[in-house]
Amino acid sequence: MSLKKGRIGASGIIDRRTKILNLLNLKENKIFYISFLIIFAILSIIAFNKTGFEMTMNSMLDSIITNFGFLYLIIVLVIAMFCLFLCCSRFGDIRLGPDHSRPEYSTVSWFSMLFSAGMGVGLVFFGVAEPLSHYVNPTNGITSGSKEAIDFAFRTSFFHWGIHPWAIYSFLALGMAYFQFRRNEKGLISSLFSPLLKNNKYKEQIKMVIDTIAILATITGVATTLGLGSLQINSGHNYLFGVPKNFITQVVIILVVTVVFIYSALGSLDKGIKTLSNLNVLIAVLLLLVVIAFGPTVKIFNVFSENLGSYLNNFLKLSLKTNSFGDKTWMSSWTIFYWSNWVAWTPFVGTFIARISKGRTIREFIIGVIIVPSLVSFIWFSAFGTLGISLGLDVAKEAIQHTETALFVVFGSYKFGAIMSGVAIMLLASFFVTSADSATYVLGMMSSDGNLNPPKYKKFIWGISQSALAIALISAGGLEMLKTASIIIAFPLLLLFPIMMFSLFVSLKTDIVIKKRNLLKTKIKSLSLDEIDQITDMIKD
Repeated sequence: MSLKKGRIGASGIIDRRTKILNLLNLKENKIFYISFLIIFAILSIIAFNKTGFEMTMNSMLDSIITNFGFLYLIIVLVIAMFCLFLCCSRFGDIRLGPDHSRPEYSTVSWFSMLFSAGMGVGLVFFGVAEPLSHYVNPTNGITSGSKEAIDFAFRTSFFHWGIHPWAIYSFLALGMAYFQFRRNEKGLISSLFSPLLKNNKYKEQIKMVIDTIAILATITGVATTLGLGSLQINSGHNYLFGVPKNFITQVVIILVVTVVFIYSALGSLDKGIKTLSNLNVLIAVLLLLVVIAFGPTVKIFNVFSENLGSYLNNFLKLSLKTNSFGDKTWMSSWTIFYWSNWVAWTPFVGTFIARISKGRTIREFIIGVIIVPSLVSFIWFSAFGTLGISLGLDVAKEAIQHTETALFVVFGSYKFGAIMSGVAIMLLASFFVTSADSATYVLGMMSSDGNLNPPKYKKFIWGISQSALAIALISAGGLEMLKTASIIIAFPLLLLFPIMMFSLFVSLKTDIVIKKRNLLKTKIKSLSLDEIDQITDMIKD
């Protein structure tokens, strides 16, 4: 009996030593160490020179907006057109995996997970705030509070939360799923470059740089969302219960959420993220139905119909408007911020959506990741925006004084407003946890050479790191610093997108050729000798 215990004890010691040796293996964990050291350096700079960090970041932001703002608009539009082309073309029949593969998750769970990871916190945060902001402060000489301002508010909100952002997610997720499940590549962003780097002697070094950029963009994008979420949860508790609205409270919120999402991330994908995502969508649908039922119901549907048409009619104009000779402050604060935020989130959301999309066709994938979520976003902004604008200009001005409290100010003007605010806080927290949970899993995966079941210690470290970065950025400048960091970190990744697009297109064309060749071989094998002779005679004639 004691001998058996001794053997078990010795085995446990050997297992622990093996784990430690694997952790210290610099070659296999190079990307993990490099990414972590960069994040640690950023945190150290903020801690010791907060003012200098803020000045440097603002200077870099001005340079990007002034010199390269147009690139965001052009590249994102091209991505959207590329995805819609794939959906309608012969490439749409290609399956993300072997031809015999089928989806791993039900359509409802699949949609719940991708929607929760991609947009959850943002919809709750900006659902009321953005339409009201454009209604009160429209651009291009439009009068505040006018019918033109209302049209501008909804058209712009649809633009910022519709086809373009979901196309960014879809494009990268599609490429990763295709290379991972059909070409048997690793589940990494750098896999999209494999066809172009096949014979390059610096292939491994280039891929390492790409994956490091992806990790940094991911952790910054998620930290931004954690910061935004903590600000709004704090504001909701302040509005409802008088909880102090300050940095300390926001830190406490982030710490509590961190414990929850790390606990969930350390579990399996099915038990953690899938369950939370299904709960998120259920609560979101419930809140949306309550808003439509107790708000100006008919007006909401009229707004949806009218502004969907206006958005589609002005699609190209909205996509390429740069305000060439005017003030670019508005574009920087809204469109460029959004596009850079989506780009920053793309490695995380794209990797996660790719992971759960094996077995779906490209056409099914694009409809599920672009078209359906865009329609949901349009309905959401129509409902919540109309709810706020219907209260008039004075309430709108009060609501947008602090972006994070806009939702609660508007709810407070309606029957059952306190209940709706409580549900909104619960939904925000749930989305908050799911996004961070998904990001922690993806960061672990990206820093483990694409391992679909990354080590728990890496997920734990990344969970702590992204929360620490969110706290540091809030302390360095609040909401504005969160936005600034997101734009700057995402910029290098944006420049890689056209190359990824070209690589994916070349690979899809090759796939079609291989498919035709295999089909022809199968047909030839099924022919009889007489049929082969007839075909030979026809070719000779």
